[in-house]
Amino acid sequence: MRQVFRLISSEYQKLKRTFTKRAAFLAPIVTMLLCALLGAGTFFQSGSFNWWYTMLLPGMLSLICAGIVQKDKKKLNYRGIMSLAIEPRRIWLGKVGACILLYGISCVVFFIGVTIGGHIFGSFFTLAQSGTASLLLFVTFLWQIPFCMLIADRLGSFAAIFINLVGNILGVIFAAKSIYWWIPFAIPTRLMCPVIHVLPNGLTVPANDPLLSFSVIVSGVLITLVLFIVLSVLTALPYRRLEAK
Repeated sequence: MRQVFRLISSEYQKLKRTFTKRAAFLAPIVTMLLCALLGAGTFFQSGSFNWWYTMLLPGMLSLICAGIVQKDKKKLNYRGIMSLAIEPRRIWLGKVGACILLYGISCVVFFIGVTIGGHIFGSFFTLAQSGTASLLLFVTFLWQIPFCMLIADRLGSFAAIFINLVGNILGVIFAAKSIYWWIPFAIPTRLMCPVIHVLPNGLTVPANDPLLSFSVIVSGVLITLVLFIVLSVLTALPYRRLEAK
């Protein structure tokens, strides 16, 4: 366990004074500033949340994942870490952990900012709603970390950002449809409907709409958590080939 924490800390330190690290702080702040400048008023919180999980969060997460992967790949194609007496798959999982750490920091910054902004512009959500929504978004986006990292490793940063953004756009399109279970990208947006009563397009969910049912939350969380674990393990396997180089 200590080795895992050391690896995560090492990966985090590599990002010192990089845009990847700054993006984790800037993305939530930019999201809220845009909503404030556009005069969201009492809809500041709902607008910030909607912009966050449909656009800014996926983009930020892609940048973080690509930045962490490319940090070592650009340096002599991983030769700098192959000399370490550590299994390459553990290094990969350390990178996943570093992404989670930065992602978690970003989510905390967003939660604090949207809560303060709610009091400034007139609260629309309760603290419980904001907290629950932020936690669910954190959990249901986790699987995209190993997914984006693998694409960045194999195809490059641009491909990782582009593919993940396209996937999340499709998620917004299908979030309110019955087939959303088959599109993991759609689950976070779908879960926001009963929690903060916001549709994928940013409008308020009508009263008595089936989308307000909380029955989807447990299933959505379980699906995305299982997907995160499976992808984390599977994407670490190809990394073992570095030992043979």
